[in-house]
Amino acid sequence: QVELGESGGGLAQAGDSLRLSCVFYGRTFSSYVMGWFRQAPGKERELVAEITSGGSTGEADSVKGRFTISRDNLGNTVYLQMNSLKPEDTAVYYCAAKHISTSDYNYWGQGTQVTVSS
Repeated sequence: QVELGESGGGLAQAGDSLRLSCVFYGRTFSSYVMGWFRQAPGKERELVAEITSGGSTGEADSVKGRFTISRDNLGNTVYLQMNSLKPEDTAVYYCAAKHISTSDYNYWGQGTQVTVSS
């Protein structure tokens, strides 16, 4: 069983930076693709960024150039560095994992709130 524990959310002003962390427990971390999703009030959950075990990344157009996903395979941790934050980045951010053999994310963290004021 995989468990994910997020930290690092909070309050920020527009232009500030925050870093989210997610610790992975229970299985072989390097066998999983890791992702960060977010859900704003009244909106559907959306993929923000994801990273393969080898370090290949993909980001949503809305965060390209501002957010960076990375992972530490020795420390079983994935990070989301968020720079130049905007009020529209306000959401609950979720860490997620999927095994390299599957197509859907099926393990989720509890979520961490990020609120950006103008």
